[in-house]
Amino acid sequence: MSVLTGARYAHPVLPLPRGPLSTAVIASLRGERTVPSLEDEALRAEPYGGDLHLALYVLYELHYRGFADVDDRQEWNPDLLRLRGALEERFLSALRSDVPATCAVDEALGDLLVEPVSGTDVSVSHHLRDHGELWQLREYAALRSLYHLKEADPHAWVIPRLRGRAKAAMVAIEFDEFGAGRAEDMHAQLYADLMADLGLDTSYGRYLDAAPDATLPTVNLMSLLGLHRSLRGALVGHFAAVEVTSSPGSHRMAQALRRTQAGAAAERFYDEHVVADAVHEQVVRRDVIGGLLEDEPELEADIVLGIRATDFLESRLGDLLLSAWRNGRSALREPL
Repeated sequence: MSVLTGARYAHPVLPLPRGPLSTAVIASLRGERTVPSLEDEALRAEPYGGDLHLALYVLYELHYRGFADVDDRQEWNPDLLRLRGALEERFLSALRSDVPATCAVDEALGDLLVEPVSGTDVSVSHHLRDHGELWQLREYAALRSLYHLKEADPHAWVIPRLRGRAKAAMVAIEFDEFGAGRAEDMHAQLYADLMADLGLDTSYGRYLDAAPDATLPTVNLMSLLGLHRSLRGALVGHFAAVEVTSSPGSHRMAQALRRTQAGAAAERFYDEHVVADAVHEQVVRRDVIGGLLEDEPELEADIVLGIRATDFLESRLGDLLLSAWRNGRSALREPL
């Protein structure tokens, strides 16, 4: 029986807070207090910090699966939405400042594919392929589960905001991501199977408390861009960045899993992405981005923002992981 398709549906539980903003959000969802006016505090918070991003993550999850014992109507609680807006403003303003979109789309995408001229231990996938130990692969799988157990869901929000060639191409790629009509082949399911091979708990949201702070912005970026029509170009840019870098990175990850004998299901997830995303890269470049720019050429800067913001946040997370692993330390807040 497959892990997700054969399991009873269950809502995740609320996480432990990481500061005053996330404490206020979680307490309000538990019904322990009303939502305080924290907009000023949100605008002064560390824009990539764990407190702000856990608060955002929890608020975004109300639009996905929600939480156990939290009323579904909280999804549209105006006080929570007002606070979410302030958190988003802080995050997005920092991104616009740190990753200015000052080049063309082709240049931004090309930068992602430049391989280092010396050394191999320069990215997480290079490190795991050449030096990674099984415990490091398990940690990586646990923290990446925050996205991969809902893989493709955030990007689906862009579909009704596209038209013509861009929409048709996006739907075609998402069809593959969702298993081409077969629940057991959904990429989220394949990731759950990978986790099972690695002896990890496949429950949705299980490793949120263990994930380091730098993980949360990488997931929140997708939700932020997906929930705002005005950011549709940036969401397409994020999607393009993921697809363009996925095939070579997945190839390295598949090699790492084979070297450590992680298991057939673990290998299959990345093998699938090597093949599928090599095709998706061409489709997203030619038809999703090409079609969108034909319709709305003024969105090019937003597409570049999505590309560069993705790379920026992934690099922050990668630096944290490599720093810990090179020193023999766990990168998680709660070692497995």
